[in-house]
Amino acid sequence: MLGPGWVHVRQEDGRHEVAIVAEIKASSAPTANDAHHLAWLRDHVGDTFIAEVVLHTGPATYSLGEKLVAAPICTLWS
Repeated sequence: MLGPGWVHVRQEDGRHEVAIVAEIKASSAPTANDAHHLAWLRDHVGDTFIAEVVLHTGPATYSLGEKLVAAPICTLWS
């Protein structure tokens, strides 16, 4: 694991800001176990949880579970 991004939410004067949560793995094929703490967050946030992404060095995008996706890091610039 290279490191997780964390949730940042701010509400001010009717405006809402939400940061993106992403995990970056030094692996070409992360597993659901690699995203277990993201699954924990999903389960504790509830209905406001939209999705989380594990970025990796491989070529494929695939599901790691409910609302959890593994995607190539190059997705950020392609």
